Amino acid sequence: MMDSNRLTTIVLAGGPADEVSRLQAGAINKAFVEVCGKALVTRTLEALRNAPSVGKLIVVAPEPMRDSPALALADEVRPAGIHIRESLASGLGGLAPDELVILSASDLPMLSVKCIEEFASGAQQSGADLAYAILERNTHESRFPTVPHTWARLREGTFCGGGFVALRPRIYPMLARFIERLGAARKNPMHLARLFGPSVLLKFAFHRLRIAQAEERASRALGASVRAIQCSFPEMAVNVDRASDVALAERLLTNRSKDRSTA
Repeated sequence: MMDSNRLTTIVLAGGPADEVSRLQAGAINKAFVEVCGKALVTRTLEALRNAPSVGKLIVVAPEPMRDSPALALADEVRPAGIHIRESLASGLGGLAPDELVILSASDLPMLSVKCIEEFASGAQQSGADLAYAILERNTHESRFPTVPHTWARLREGTFCGGGFVALRPRIYPMLARFIERLGAARKNPMHLARLFGPSVLLKFAFHRLRIAQAEERASRALGASVRAIQCSFPEMAVNVDRASDVALAERLLTNRSKDRSTA
C-alpha cells in the first residue's frame, strides 16, 4: 500500500517523433532516446523512484511502448493522446480531485532526488492548486552554463521553467481550455505574457512584472490558485529539446560520473 503522504507522480512520455528521436532508430519519441546507454524516460523514472516524497508512478506513453523495458520502474502505464490535454486526462483519470499530483517531463537526464524533494516540499507547502517550478538564471548557470534556455526577465531576476508541475486533478477542466495555447507559448515569454492580458504584457516588456503579479493573474485566468516554486537545484531544468542537447546531456552525465568516481 502506498503511503498517503507520498505524491502520485505522472511522467508524460507521449508526443510525436521529432529531431531528437530521429537520431536513434526505434525511438518512437524523444523520451525513448538513449543517453549514455539509458532512455531519457528511464533516467527520469530512476530518480523519481528513489525520492521519498514520490508514491505511485504513472507513465503516459504511446500504446506501442506499454511493455517497453524503458518503463519497467513505472507502477502503471497509460496511453498517451494525440494532444497534451488528452495525455494529461489519461494520467489524471481516477485520481482523487483534491490530491496533489506531480507532473514530470520525461527528458530530465540530470534529475536528482534532492531536486525532486525540494519541489515536492515547496508545492505542498504552497497550498496551491497548481505549482510550477522555476529556476533563477545565476543559480542555473553556476552549474550548467552551456545548457541553453528561454529566459524571462522579471522584477526579481531572470528565470526559466523547470520540468515539474504539481496540480490537483479537479482543476483539469479549467486547465484544458487553454493548455494548448500555454504549450505553444512556453518557449516565447512575450507570447506567454500576452495570454494573461495587456497589463501583464506591458509590465513584462519593461521588466517590471513581479512573480506575485504573474501568480495572481494566472490564478484569475485559471480560476484556481497558482504559485511559482523557485528551485535551487538546476538539474530540474536540464532537458533535451534539440538534437544537439543529446550530445550535451551525454557530456554532462559523463562528467558527473567522473566527479563521483574521484569523490
